[in-house]
Amino acid sequence: MTYTVTTYTVTHTLQVLSLCLIIGFSAKGQNANPIEKPVFGSIQEALQVKNATQLNLRDHHLFYVSNDLKKLKSLEFLNLMRNNIEQWDSAILTLKHLEVLNLKLNALKYIPDEVSNLDKLIRLNLASNKISYVPHTLGELTQLRFLHLSINFITSIPTSIGNCQELEVLELDNNQLSHLPASVSKLSKLRVLDLGYNQFNEFDEPWTQLRSLEELNLEYNQLQKFPESIKNLKHLKTLMFNNNKLESLPDALGDLPELDLLILSNNQIKRLPENLEGLKHLKTLILLNNPLPEKEQERIKRALPNCKVYF
Repeated sequence: MTYTVTTYTVTHTLQVLSLCLIIGFSAKGQNANPIEKPVFGSIQEALQVKNATQLNLRDHHLFYVSNDLKKLKSLEFLNLMRNNIEQWDSAILTLKHLEVLNLKLNALKYIPDEVSNLDKLIRLNLASNKISYVPHTLGELTQLRFLHLSINFITSIPTSIGNCQELEVLELDNNQLSHLPASVSKLSKLRVLDLGYNQFNEFDEPWTQLRSLEELNLEYNQLQKFPESIKNLKHLKTLMFNNNKLESLPDALGDLPELDLLILSNNQIKRLPENLEGLKHLKTLILLNNPLPEKEQERIKRALPNCKVYF
């Protein structure tokens, strides 16, 4: 089954697919739960009750957080998304019971060493800030399951990331990364790794030890190849390699039995591996803007009769 579509249509489709994937993996624990416990909209309101646990200060046009925040010693959920915060107020770093901290869409330039004080954190969302520095103490957040650092200015990740062995989702897209520490291979529970829009030239071997990985995004990098050992990622469902410099693909690509979505648009690929029949669950293959000969396109269609293929 072959589809001829416009670039706009495919771009829109990719955006929708990406959004669905992000929502699917990120929704749990992202928001407060007003059914179980009340969610307060101001610090003063929360101080009127005993042991308030959830505080939502999203879109409050805040430039700083009141020092009264430290009085909320039982706080588990704090949403400060989309404010104007440039500095880490010390009161935030005293909240020892905090499990969810959302500072997305602020103007933070760094993560303080004292972030290790928040050792009960399960989700930390610092996406869309101006962060360039990630401290070694991040590795002390051993309960962390979701780490969102997208759309910042990060150039390196500390080796201590390997200590965060509960991590399931690691979003590092839209930064200035060209490598990850080998210790990332210790993240045995990682399901989602988003490295899109960075400066990676190589697909590092340690990534192929992430045996629980279901989604790998490396779109818009500088990759020229990826290793045969990618076959170790048996649970991969989504693989995004569009807008790189790939010329060929390893035969091991056909050894990913659970792969559902494969995006290889805007590369220099002239031929796919011979054993495409091994991709038994592949539903969508996007190959837009590759120099694939017509004969090769026909072979691909025959090998994947139940897959939607976009050339």
